Amino acid sequence: MASLLVNIPLIGLFACVFSVILLVPANESVLLSMRAKQASKYRPVVIVHGILDHALELIHLQLNIQKAHPGTDVYLIPLYQYIKSAWPMWTQVTGFGDYIRNVSDAHPDGIILIGYSQGGLICRAVIQVLNIHTYISLASPQMGQYGDTNYLYLFPNYMKDNLYKLLYSRFGQTFSVGGYWKDPHHYDLYQSTSTFLPVLNNETLVPSPNMTLYRRNMLRLKKFIMIGGPDDGVVTLWQSSHFGFYNENETVVPFRQQEIYRRDSFGLRTLDKRGDLVILEKAGVHHTQWHVDPIVFRDLIEPWLS
Repeated sequence: MASLLVNIPLIGLFACVFSVILLVPANESVLLSMRAKQASKYRPVVIVHGILDHALELIHLQLNIQKAHPGTDVYLIPLYQYIKSAWPMWTQVTGFGDYIRNVSDAHPDGIILIGYSQGGLICRAVIQVLNIHTYISLASPQMGQYGDTNYLYLFPNYMKDNLYKLLYSRFGQTFSVGGYWKDPHHYDLYQSTSTFLPVLNNETLVPSPNMTLYRRNMLRLKKFIMIGGPDDGVVTLWQSSHFGFYNENETVVPFRQQEIYRRDSFGLRTLDKRGDLVILEKAGVHHTQWHVDPIVFRDLIEPWLS
């Protein structure tokens, strides 16, 4: 090697040395540029937790997204955690909405919003005023909640059949669950008393003056993904995750037969006819596993994140 170097002109030796010195930074620069371009392919993702949860409960989902799509900005919102998640729904919509608006304003091409459980309803309310590209409803009671689940331990003196007496009162509406408790045997009280879900679904006796704006913004969605399954065990009935619900006889009415679909109350039928409403069902997943199950992420969530 020494004899070889002796035969190389001095200027050539300097050129070799400088090329070695500059090569690493050049490659790093190219690598960083490639990573930046890769990251730019992925929209920011905002995740909203469910009732009696906290933001870090969803860190597994955050890490899965960032592993599958390196460089993606994924936001977990540390608001209304634990018992505060039982605060009134519109209060939470305002707080979460302000946070999400800051992310949305920084990304005019739209963001991806994932709402888990109760968080799915909060996200749907936020959509009415923000630029959301894709909305993923993860095991969320979109058509309401009615059943014997662990929600009821919040109200130990009530069974599902008489919980309406509490939740359809002024005091009951201070609980988040009161905003989307939907007793099929007391639909008139639900319409006239509940202050959240009937407004969101355009089921109130007097239509909300904001419904035109809400419907228009719902239709700005490029995709609305609804995920749920028969072994959820918390969202009851589980078909509520897909806008199905009981009639007064507690017979399940599929979402395409629901009045809100037939009337296209807030754009659900239009999204469906457009091909932008995606219904995903998976058996064998309990409610607490939707955001940690690797197969759920791979098959049901990841395909909609780009």
